[in-house]
Amino acid sequence: MNRHEKSTKAPSLLSNRFLQTILLSNVLLQIGIWVRNFAILLYVAERTNNDPYAISLISVAEFAPIFVFSFIGGTFADRWRPKRTMIWCDLLSAVSVFAVLLTIHFGSWHSVYLVAFISAILSQFSQPSSMRLFKYHVPEEQLQQGMALFQSLMAIFMVLGPMLGTFVYSTFGLETSIAIMGVVFLLSALVLIRLPEDNMESQTVAVKGQFRKDFIEGFRYVWQSQVLRMLGLAFILAGLAVGVAQALNLFIVTERLGKSKEFLQYLLMVNGVAMLIGGGIVATFAKRVPPQLLLAIGMLAGAVCTVIVGYSTSIPITLTVQFLNGLVFPCIHIGISTMILKWSDSSIVGRVNGVLNPMFVGMMVISMSFAGALKDAFSLGTIYSGAGLLFLIGALSMVPIMNQKAPDHALTAQES
Repeated sequence: MNRHEKSTKAPSLLSNRFLQTILLSNVLLQIGIWVRNFAILLYVAERTNNDPYAISLISVAEFAPIFVFSFIGGTFADRWRPKRTMIWCDLLSAVSVFAVLLTIHFGSWHSVYLVAFISAILSQFSQPSSMRLFKYHVPEEQLQQGMALFQSLMAIFMVLGPMLGTFVYSTFGLETSIAIMGVVFLLSALVLIRLPEDNMESQTVAVKGQFRKDFIEGFRYVWQSQVLRMLGLAFILAGLAVGVAQALNLFIVTERLGKSKEFLQYLLMVNGVAMLIGGGIVATFAKRVPPQLLLAIGMLAGAVCTVIVGYSTSIPITLTVQFLNGLVFPCIHIGISTMILKWSDSSIVGRVNGVLNPMFVGMMVISMSFAGALKDAFSLGTIYSGAGLLFLIGALSMVPIMNQKAPDHALTAQES
């Protein structure tokens, strides 16, 4: 019997043991990530007197490994047992965090960049494995609602994360903040043991020597699908826009709004509250709206809001626009994730994710790398207008595929 046919007997989405476990794991990881992000941001800002190059390097250290390792991680995710892969990645992340913590304690403060760098590498093996399990354990008709749950979780931490990160760093300092990240990775690994067995056999022996073939197959699969090709284009444009805006957010606070760097947490909190509300709204009508349309709506709203934020010097206007942007942002995340799952066969989800994700992250790293130079050459308004234009083009790229339906073979779950 097909696993999806059996799973439809579940009374509700939240009764799904996989979702319960993966959500709890993500709660723990989000705590560690937000504490880490704000500890490193505030620490580097203090040490370098708000140097834009040093601050943008934080994002480069976090996202550059994703561009390099996502292809490899996605390929191995399709070959290894996903549950085992996720547990090992969290364990290795914890070990690496504590190792870097020792380096920070006894060595140079520049080692803070390694915390984000190593964690980003390991996440490229864990994240596509999670996508495989999501497709395996969640019925197709609940995929979009499931993604809305993850978006709501992200939104909750957009509200709580900045407060938590700022509090922990201000109260306990850098080293305790980094240690907390290591502890929550260990706890996440323990939680993931509760994941139901996936019954997916490891292929490392059966297809030994076929890595290159599997690697190339992921690119070929994406190229042969018009929907995935257009999604790739949207990824590239969104990555360029998000990268430069994210790297320069701190200067929106300090220069355009005239506030201290700590005020950044309030911008993120407002955005997070809106994302939480927006995720709930999207979840209510997710089944009736094509994911392509969701993505286009999200990018169009992002275009308008990004331009306004770049020019606004009014705190009420900026906060209002941040709220509106957050309200619609779940459409982007849910649309992208649903399209990848619906237009990818179960056996190749990891590789499709491994091909598309670097398009977004790679462009984001490039724009982050040049953010400091752009800041010196142009005004914030001009830079954010350029980012808004990229969002607009990305939204228009969805028009040719707006009416396409997902192929039947991509919707078929693996046999139990």
